[in-house]
Amino acid sequence: MSSFVIEGGYRLSGEIVPQGAKNEALQVICATLLTPEKVTIHNVPDILDVNNLIQLLREMQVKVERPAADTYTFQADAVDLNYLETDEFLRKSSSLRGSVMIVGPLVARFGKALLPKPGGDKIGRRRLDTHFVGIQKLGASFGYDPDRQLYEIEAKKLKGAYMLLDEASVTGTANILMASVLAEGKTTIYNAACEPYLQQLSSMLNRMGARISGVGSNLLTIEGVEALGGTTHTILPDMIEVGSFIGMAAMTGSDITIKNTGYEMLGIIPDSFRRLGITVEQMGDDIHIPAHDSYEIETFIDGSIMTIADATWPGLTPDLLSVFLVVATQAVGSVLIHQKMFESRLFFVDKLIDMGAQIILCDPHRATVIGLGNRFKLRASNMVSPDIRAGIALLIAAMSAEGTSRIHNIDQIDRGYQNIDKRLNSIGARITRL
Repeated sequence: MSSFVIEGGYRLSGEIVPQGAKNEALQVICATLLTPEKVTIHNVPDILDVNNLIQLLREMQVKVERPAADTYTFQADAVDLNYLETDEFLRKSSSLRGSVMIVGPLVARFGKALLPKPGGDKIGRRRLDTHFVGIQKLGASFGYDPDRQLYEIEAKKLKGAYMLLDEASVTGTANILMASVLAEGKTTIYNAACEPYLQQLSSMLNRMGARISGVGSNLLTIEGVEALGGTTHTILPDMIEVGSFIGMAAMTGSDITIKNTGYEMLGIIPDSFRRLGITVEQMGDDIHIPAHDSYEIETFIDGSIMTIADATWPGLTPDLLSVFLVVATQAVGSVLIHQKMFESRLFFVDKLIDMGAQIILCDPHRATVIGLGNRFKLRASNMVSPDIRAGIALLIAAMSAEGTSRIHNIDQIDRGYQNIDKRLNSIGARITRL
């Protein structure tokens, strides 16, 4: 198990470029299964979750080439469906939650898919009902083998249908959308997720020949087509990494410029950091964070304590709540962090409390942070990363702390952040990988 050793207390300076968006990459790579023609994808992040999905497609006999460091081509003209029956497929796909999104494309194009219970972060219940119910409404039948913990999905021909999703699940919407583009007739998805990742996926599918309207809204209409063709697609900058860098700069008192952020697709992320008192300056498509000696949390207009909560898009993404929480520990003032979607994502706060942070964990979903400003620096500590987003939050905390910290199980961080130690060291961090 790899570890980071972090010397805290150093200010960063310079420019940093965010990687391609992890969540978008997982969706659009799965979508390459919908066509036998070549699909080229640019700005692919070099991270564990994405690399594992690409390798899974290779094992399915998808032809994969890498003409440049961040560019891949995929051609699914000879997919081996028998591979889905192997123990190797079950083992690999069960360790990667993104593998659930191969179901929609496989059922739509080949009439069959197999899926073990997927893995991923242990951040609370992450049910698959939305995926399965939506694809069932298109005419697929589901079976479950309890001995192998395996879902079997079959459909002779998917047919369009109206559906009202029980939750605006991002991956659920993506899966149903990919299934419906080859379904016969018209499909209407209401209460669809509309995150930038879904907008990007929809635009890519339309360039491949799909007929999707309502892109960017929670009401998608899909007119099924007989077949899809190839295309070229460029992945957005990762909004979660952009937000992580904003918080990191403020908490370490650093002056940095985040380049090529895809600013127009960041939604309320910049303004949410401004509510913590952080200066976020837009410079075209770049963001400049000047050095902060301190930053003070706003209150609501009536003087009540600030609340920062996650919500479906265009609300604040839940993937940044861990970063907001840790950044608030060194602000002046108090804030309530309300993590609505996942009941285990705040359990890492005990590690921050050990570092000297003033946090009250009210319940699994809410934590009150009493910001101490510059009066008390966090103390170095020995920690274990429980998931991707908590991992980056702990790394930010360690970079601002006095002394040398260790973070173990950094494979969790590597799943979502590309060469994060090298990139941060290039602008002044002191991180050693063991």
